[in-house]
This record gives sequence, C-alpha cells and structure tokens, in this order.
Amino acid sequence: MRRFWVETLGCPKNQVDSDKITGMLAGDGMAAAEAPEEADLVVVNTCAFIEEARQESVDAVLSLRAAAAGAELVVTGCMAERYGAELAEALPEADRVAGFGVPVSIGSKPPATPRPPELPLFDLLNLPRPPAEAPWAYVKIAEGCDRRCGYCAIPSFRGSQRSRSTGAILAEVEALGVKEAVLVAQDLASYGRDQGRGERGIIPLVESLRHRVDWIRLLYLYPSDLTPPLIDAICATGVPYFDLSLQHVSRPLLARMRRWGDGDRFAARIAEIRRRQPEAVFRSNFIVGYPGETEADHDALLEFVAGIGLDWCGFFTYSPEAGTYATSLDSQVPPELAAERRRELAEVQDGITAAKRDQLISREVVVLVDNPGIARSYREAPEIDGIITVPDHLAVGQFHTVRVTDALGPDLAAEAVSP
Repeated sequence: MRRFWVETLGCPKNQVDSDKITGMLAGDGMAAAEAPEEADLVVVNTCAFIEEARQESVDAVLSLRAAAAGAELVVTGCMAERYGAELAEALPEADRVAGFGVPVSIGSKPPATPRPPELPLFDLLNLPRPPAEAPWAYVKIAEGCDRRCGYCAIPSFRGSQRSRSTGAILAEVEALGVKEAVLVAQDLASYGRDQGRGERGIIPLVESLRHRVDWIRLLYLYPSDLTPPLIDAICATGVPYFDLSLQHVSRPLLARMRRWGDGDRFAARIAEIRRRQPEAVFRSNFIVGYPGETEADHDALLEFVAGIGLDWCGFFTYSPEAGTYATSLDSQVPPELAAERRRELAEVQDGITAAKRDQLISREVVVLVDNPGIARSYREAPEIDGIITVPDHLAVGQFHTVRVTDALGPDLAAEAVSP
C-alpha cells in the first residue's frame, strides 16, 4: 500500500484544504505515513501571502526533499496557484507543481488526455474530509474574495468568492463529529452573496449550525459587515468571540489600502458589541509600514491599541506583493522603521493581553479539553491564542468547569471544580 505525507503551511484555510487532500488520498486507497521519510508521496500545501510565508514554503519543500529522497514530491496550495510553471522551473526538487484548480489528481500521474480547465478533476472546496482527530475543526465555507484590498494578491490566484451550499457545510460539520466548528473564509461575513442571498447569508448558516454543534467560532470578519443582527447571531452561539479584520485606524491610510473605516468607527462597533455582550472577546491584526504610513498614523494606531483593550492582536510589517495596487504607491516606509513600529505596538499589546489574562484569576470558566492537560474557553481560538492548562484527568473532547489559578502571559492554569 502506498503511503502519503501532507505538510501544511499558512493559514487555517490551508489546513482545511490539506484535510480534504488527505481524504482524497485515503479514498484512493493510500494510507497516511507516520513520518515523511516513510512516505511514497509527499504533498506540500504552500502559502504565498507574504514573502516570509513563501520562503517558509520553499524551505519546507527543500527539507522534505532531503528527508524523503525516494518519494514523489508534489507542491500545491497558494504558491502553486499563484506561480505555476514559474515555480516548477525554480523548484526542480519538486516532481510536480499542481494548483487546486488544474485538472490533475495529486495522488496519481496526470491523465494522458487532460480534461479542459473548466472541468477540474477535483474541487477541494466540496470534497469530503476525514473525521476530525481533535474536538474542534476549521470549516471553510467559501473560497476566493471579491474585495480588492491594496496589499492583497489572494483574489488574483484564488479567484472571486465562491460560497458553498448551506447543506454541504452542515453535512461536513456533522460528519466531522466535533464540539467546536471554526468557520473560515477570505471574507466570512460575505458568505452567500455570490448565491444571491444578499447581505445576511451568514446569519441563517450560523443559526442552523447552533443546533448541530456546541461552539461556533467565526474568524476574519470585516468590520463594515458586522451588523447588529450578525452581532446578535454570534453572541447567541455562546462564543462571543469577534475576530475583526481592522488593519489600521488612520482613515487616509485605510483609503490607500482600499478598505473601509477608521479608528472612531471601529471603536463604535466594538462598544456596541460590548453593550450587547460585556464578556465579548476581541482579536484583530494590523499592518505596519504600509506605503504612506506617517508618524501621526502610527501614533494614532498606538493610541487606539492602548485604549481599546483588544484581548488578542497581531502586527505584521507590510510586504510588497507583485501585481497589487500598493506596489504602485509612493512614500514606501523603510523596513527598519516598520520593524521598529511593529515592536512598539507588540510591546503595548503584550501588556494588555497579560493584564486581561490576570483578570481571569479566581474565576470559574467552562473549557473544552483539546488534549490531555490542555484546554480552551470561548476566549481562546485554537492554534492562535493562549491555552489553559488543566488537570490531566479531565476527559479530552468534553466540556468541564475549572477555576483559573494563575496566568503567565497569554496562558492560564486552572484546577478542576468539584461537581
């Protein structure tokens, strides 16, 4: 029996794609290898979002080529989608470069008579996937994006938004057998618009999922789409966790990013959520050093971060991406200045996150145990935020009530609460 190994890089959406590749290969009669060295086929699911991610993907290909010298090595994912033949020429270590939209099967040799491009052999978005090994799973509800943010190349190789049917999503969640479904997409709140469902397609989906899974978490919400009905739908899931794609707070800079909003509007949305649900948790990301970012812009972002009190926050230095609008802009920020601004913001946010975690000491919280001794409450997204260490005897895959006893930076320690 042939064995395979799938290496995943990049965002949660890529992990979903890898799960579906795994399901496809298993359906073709292959078995998962314990290590890449034991595989006959190695698949590298790459990321191409920024230069750092692309370099990590190339390094992974080279490392796996050395580790699995006798295996067929296939490079797929975002880099394959974006660069295609150029990547194949630059990476002779790979036996094949196969984007998700091309008419080939990853697990077998290309057919002698290729199918036309409009009829791909497989569609990862709607392929079945194996049952989840963890008590949670990412669930991709749409592919592609209709927005044209100035810094982002994703629409150029992932295409326009393509939403899955509600029935397919519900069936996948039920088949996964999880306690928590983490919904992901490039533009989550726009789910269903391409199918004529208008502005509120995501709300009926969330309400339907509430009856099938204990926790529902939504990642990557554009603030302009965060309407009161959607806020209420999220709060009703029991996971009032809001991952808001803000990117900056300077109105002129956001305009150069081709994005909506400013600090005042973002603060008003967050205040409205807190009014409806005082225990709501917030995560966001910000781009530092985007072309045209002034010291005044940076100071405004510092003031916003220090005052708004986000629970979790990431900061990324701007990365020029070929073919995007931002590469044509003047007033490029020197990399060393962008790095300095990023460090300053991260230091402020680290203190805020630590203080918020300290506030939970002595409180009782409900947690989902992911692994022996490792759990999360609704406040922590899997693989992204901090964790809660709990007694090893608490059953994995079950909910338990614990009392927080200590905090160390982003992580908490807790003891079991007697029934």
